[in-house]
Amino acid sequence: MDRVIRLNVEYDGTHFHGFSPQLRQRTVAGELGQALERLTGRRPALTPAGRTDAGVHATGQVVSFRTTSAVSVDVIKRATNAMVGHDLLVREAAEAAPGFDARRSAKSRQYHYLIWNRPDRSVRDWRWSAHLTEALDLEKMNRACEVLVGEHDFATFRTHAAQDDEAQNTVRRVSSCRWIDNEPAPGFLRMEIKANAFLRHMVRAIVGSVLLIGQGKLPGEAMAELLEKRDRAAAGPTAPAHGLTLVAVEY
Repeated sequence: MDRVIRLNVEYDGTHFHGFSPQLRQRTVAGELGQALERLTGRRPALTPAGRTDAGVHATGQVVSFRTTSAVSVDVIKRATNAMVGHDLLVREAAEAAPGFDARRSAKSRQYHYLIWNRPDRSVRDWRWSAHLTEALDLEKMNRACEVLVGEHDFATFRTHAAQDDEAQNTVRRVSSCRWIDNEPAPGFLRMEIKANAFLRHMVRAIVGSVLLIGQGKLPGEAMAELLEKRDRAAAGPTAPAHGLTLVAVEY
Protein backbone atom coordinates (compact mmCIF):
# COMPACT_ATOMS: atom_id res chain seq x y z
CA MET A 1 0.00 0.00 0.00
CA ASP A 2 1.34 3.39 -1.03
CA ARG A 3 1.45 5.85 1.91
CA VAL A 4 2.38 9.52 2.18
CA ILE A 5 4.33 10.43 5.31
CA ARG A 6 4.75 13.96 6.62
CA LEU A 7 7.74 14.82 8.79
CA ASN A 8 8.10 18.01 10.85
CA VAL A 9 11.84 18.54 11.01
CA GLU A 10 14.28 20.92 12.64
CA TYR A 11 18.03 21.25 12.16
CA ASP A 12 21.07 23.35 12.84
CA GLY A 13 22.31 24.08 9.32
CA THR A 14 25.89 24.85 10.34
CA HIS A 15 27.37 21.55 9.18
CA PHE A 16 24.92 20.79 6.37
CA HIS A 17 25.51 21.70 2.72
CA GLY A 18 21.85 22.57 2.37
CA PHE A 19 18.77 20.36 2.18
CA SER A 20 19.04 18.78 -1.26
CA PRO A 21 21.24 15.70 -1.82
CA GLN A 22 24.78 16.40 -3.04
CA LEU A 23 27.53 13.99 -3.97
CA ARG A 24 30.07 13.52 -1.13
CA GLN A 25 28.48 16.33 0.93
CA ARG A 26 26.46 16.07 4.12
CA THR A 27 22.92 17.33 3.50
CA VAL A 28 19.63 17.14 5.37
CA ALA A 29 17.97 15.05 2.65
CA GLY A 30 21.03 12.81 2.45
CA GLU A 31 21.03 12.06 6.16
CA LEU A 32 17.26 11.62 6.41
CA GLY A 33 17.18 9.50 3.27
CA GLN A 34 19.93 7.20 4.49
CA ALA A 35 18.14 6.62 7.80
CA LEU A 36 14.79 5.98 6.11
CA GLU A 37 16.41 3.57 3.65
CA ARG A 38 17.80 1.52 6.54
CA LEU A 39 14.39 1.54 8.18
CA THR A 40 12.11 0.85 5.19
CA GLY A 41 14.43 -0.93 2.76
CA ARG A 42 14.20 1.75 0.08
CA ARG A 43 15.47 5.33 -0.05
CA PRO A 44 12.48 7.62 -0.60
CA ALA A 45 12.39 10.81 -2.66
CA LEU A 46 12.08 13.57 -0.08
CA THR A 47 10.15 16.78 -0.83
CA PRO A 48 10.78 19.74 1.51
CA ALA A 49 8.53 22.75 1.96
CA GLY A 50 11.64 24.95 1.58
CA ARG A 51 14.95 24.02 -0.03
CA THR A 52 17.23 25.61 2.52
CA ASP A 53 20.79 26.43 1.43
CA ALA A 54 24.06 25.56 3.12
CA GLY A 55 24.19 27.02 6.63
CA VAL A 56 20.48 27.88 6.83
CA HIS A 57 18.58 26.49 9.83
CA ALA A 58 15.03 25.22 10.32
CA THR A 59 12.73 24.85 13.28
CA GLY A 60 9.59 24.37 11.18
CA GLN A 61 10.63 22.48 8.04
CA VAL A 62 8.09 20.04 6.59
CA VAL A 63 9.15 17.05 4.49
CA SER A 64 6.94 14.54 2.66
CA PHE A 65 7.69 11.20 1.04
CA ARG A 66 5.92 8.15 -0.33
CA THR A 67 6.56 4.64 0.92
CA THR A 68 5.08 1.16 0.67
CA SER A 69 6.56 0.21 4.04
CA ALA A 70 4.20 -0.73 6.84
CA VAL A 71 6.46 0.75 9.53
CA SER A 72 4.36 2.91 11.87
CA VAL A 73 4.87 6.65 12.06
CA ASP A 74 5.89 6.35 15.71
CA VAL A 75 8.68 3.96 14.75
CA ILE A 76 9.67 6.17 11.82
CA LYS A 77 10.16 9.08 14.19
CA ARG A 78 12.02 7.18 16.91
CA ALA A 79 14.21 5.12 14.61
CA THR A 80 15.13 8.00 12.33
CA ASN A 81 16.14 10.17 15.26
CA ALA A 82 18.31 7.34 16.58
CA MET A 83 20.21 7.20 13.28
CA VAL A 84 20.75 10.87 12.39
CA GLY A 85 23.19 13.37 13.87
CA HIS A 86 22.58 15.49 16.94
CA ASP A 87 21.93 18.56 14.76
CA LEU A 88 18.90 17.03 13.01
CA LEU A 89 15.59 16.04 14.60
CA VAL A 90 12.27 14.67 13.38
CA ARG A 91 9.87 16.49 15.67
CA GLU A 92 6.79 14.67 14.37
CA ALA A 93 5.90 11.96 11.86
CA ALA A 94 2.33 11.53 10.65
CA GLU A 95 0.22 9.96 7.92
CA ALA A 96 -0.77 12.50 5.27
CA ALA A 97 -3.52 12.57 2.67
CA PRO A 98 -2.68 10.77 -0.61
CA GLY A 99 -2.22 14.03 -2.54
CA PHE A 100 -0.14 15.83 0.08
CA ASP A 101 3.12 17.37 -1.13
CA ALA A 102 5.18 19.39 1.36
CA ARG A 103 6.17 21.93 -1.27
CA ARG A 104 3.19 22.20 -3.59
CA SER A 105 0.52 21.95 -0.89
CA ALA A 106 2.03 24.78 1.19
CA LYS A 107 0.08 28.04 1.40
CA SER A 108 2.87 30.08 2.99
CA ARG A 109 6.34 29.92 4.52
CA GLN A 110 7.75 32.06 7.28
CA TYR A 111 11.43 32.84 7.87
CA HIS A 112 13.25 34.72 10.60
CA TYR A 113 16.57 36.49 10.14
CA LEU A 114 18.51 37.20 13.32
CA ILE A 115 21.10 39.97 13.84
CA TRP A 116 23.34 40.27 16.90
CA ASN A 117 23.76 44.04 16.98
CA ARG A 118 26.49 44.66 19.56
CA PRO A 119 30.20 45.61 19.37
CA ASP A 120 31.37 42.23 20.70
CA ARG A 121 30.41 38.94 19.06
CA SER A 122 28.19 36.43 20.81
CA VAL A 123 29.92 33.17 21.74
CA ARG A 124 26.64 31.46 22.54
CA ASP A 125 24.54 32.52 19.53
CA TRP A 126 27.02 32.88 16.66
CA ARG A 127 25.67 29.81 14.84
CA TRP A 128 22.14 31.23 14.57
CA SER A 129 22.72 34.97 14.15
CA ALA A 130 24.75 37.32 11.96
CA HIS A 131 26.95 39.81 13.80
CA LEU A 132 26.69 43.49 12.88
CA THR A 133 28.36 46.20 14.95
CA GLU A 134 27.02 49.33 13.19
CA ALA A 135 24.04 51.19 14.64
CA LEU A 136 20.80 50.59 12.73
CA ASP A 137 17.72 52.78 12.23
CA LEU A 138 14.91 50.32 12.93
CA GLU A 139 12.19 52.76 11.87
CA LYS A 140 13.71 53.17 8.39
CA MET A 141 14.17 49.41 8.09
CA ASN A 142 10.52 48.76 8.91
CA ARG A 143 9.35 51.39 6.42
CA ALA A 144 11.43 49.64 3.78
CA CYS A 145 9.87 46.30 4.70
CA GLU A 146 6.37 47.75 4.34
CA VAL A 147 7.11 48.35 0.66
CA LEU A 148 7.67 44.61 0.18
CA VAL A 149 4.23 43.59 1.45
CA GLY A 150 1.90 42.60 -1.36
CA GLU A 151 2.43 40.94 -4.73
CA HIS A 152 5.59 42.09 -6.52
CA ASP A 153 8.21 40.95 -8.98
CA PHE A 154 11.17 40.08 -6.74
CA ALA A 155 13.73 39.49 -9.53
CA THR A 156 16.03 42.06 -7.87
CA PHE A 157 16.40 39.72 -4.90
CA ARG A 158 17.09 36.47 -6.74
CA THR A 159 20.80 35.87 -6.39
CA HIS A 160 21.61 32.78 -8.43
CA ALA A 161 20.65 31.28 -11.75
CA ALA A 162 16.95 30.52 -11.97
CA GLN A 163 15.74 27.03 -11.11
CA ASP A 164 12.43 25.37 -11.93
CA ASP A 165 9.63 27.93 -12.27
CA GLU A 166 11.91 30.83 -11.26
CA ALA A 167 13.08 31.03 -14.86
CA GLN A 168 9.61 32.20 -15.92
CA ASN A 169 8.00 33.61 -12.79
CA THR A 170 9.67 35.82 -10.18
CA VAL A 171 6.42 37.22 -8.76
CA ARG A 172 5.75 36.38 -5.12
CA ARG A 173 3.20 37.57 -2.55
CA VAL A 174 4.58 38.76 0.80
CA SER A 175 1.92 38.91 3.51
CA SER A 176 4.07 40.38 6.30
CA CYS A 177 7.58 41.70 6.85
CA ARG A 178 8.91 43.49 9.93
CA TRP A 179 11.89 43.92 12.24
CA ILE A 180 11.56 43.51 16.01
CA ASP A 181 14.05 44.96 18.48
CA ASN A 182 15.43 42.95 21.41
CA GLU A 183 13.95 39.67 20.18
CA PRO A 184 14.52 36.95 21.24
CA ALA A 185 16.68 38.75 23.84
CA PRO A 186 18.35 42.13 24.37
CA GLY A 187 21.00 42.81 21.73
CA PHE A 188 19.15 41.07 18.90
CA LEU A 189 17.17 42.33 15.93
CA ARG A 190 14.88 39.85 14.22
CA MET A 191 13.25 40.16 10.83
CA GLU A 192 10.08 38.14 10.33
CA ILE A 193 8.90 37.61 6.76
CA LYS A 194 6.03 35.50 5.48
CA ALA A 195 5.12 34.84 1.84
CA ASN A 196 3.37 32.31 -0.35
CA ALA A 197 6.81 31.27 -1.66
CA PHE A 198 10.35 32.60 -1.97
CA LEU A 199 12.93 32.81 -4.72
CA ARG A 200 16.34 31.32 -4.05
CA HIS A 201 18.28 33.52 -1.58
CA MET A 202 15.42 36.04 -1.67
CA VAL A 203 15.23 36.61 2.09
CA ARG A 204 18.99 37.02 2.50
CA ALA A 205 19.13 39.45 -0.43
CA ILE A 206 16.30 41.49 1.09
CA VAL A 207 18.07 41.54 4.46
CA GLY A 208 21.29 42.76 2.84
CA SER A 209 19.49 45.69 1.24
CA VAL A 210 17.41 46.59 4.30
CA LEU A 211 20.54 46.67 6.45
CA LEU A 212 22.12 49.20 4.07
CA ILE A 213 19.02 51.36 4.53
CA GLY A 214 19.26 50.94 8.30
CA GLN A 215 22.93 52.04 8.19
CA GLY A 216 22.12 55.08 6.05
CA LYS A 217 24.11 53.73 3.09
CA LEU A 218 20.94 53.64 0.97
CA PRO A 219 18.11 56.18 1.15
CA GLY A 220 14.91 55.19 2.92
CA GLU A 221 12.93 55.14 -0.34
CA ALA A 222 15.41 52.82 -2.06
CA MET A 223 13.35 49.66 -1.61
CA ALA A 224 10.62 50.68 -4.07
CA GLU A 225 13.27 51.65 -6.61
CA LEU A 226 15.06 48.33 -6.20
CA LEU A 227 11.86 46.38 -6.86
CA GLU A 228 11.26 48.34 -10.06
CA LYS A 229 14.79 47.80 -11.39
CA ARG A 230 14.62 43.97 -11.35
CA ASP A 231 18.43 44.07 -11.26
CA ARG A 232 20.30 42.10 -8.60
CA ALA A 233 23.40 44.26 -9.07
CA ALA A 234 21.49 47.32 -7.84
CA ALA A 235 20.64 45.78 -4.45
CA GLY A 236 22.68 45.09 -1.34
CA PRO A 237 24.83 42.04 -0.62
CA THR A 238 23.41 38.65 0.28
CA ALA A 239 23.29 38.37 4.07
CA PRO A 240 25.12 35.41 5.68
CA ALA A 241 23.26 32.11 5.66
CA HIS A 242 23.60 31.36 9.36
CA GLY A 243 21.27 34.20 10.39
CA LEU A 244 18.33 32.63 8.52
CA THR A 245 15.83 30.10 9.90
CA LEU A 246 12.74 28.55 8.32
CA VAL A 247 10.30 28.70 11.24
CA ALA A 248 6.86 27.76 9.92
CA VAL A 249 4.92 26.39 6.93
CA GLU A 250 1.15 26.72 6.62
CA TYR A 251 -1.14 24.37 4.70
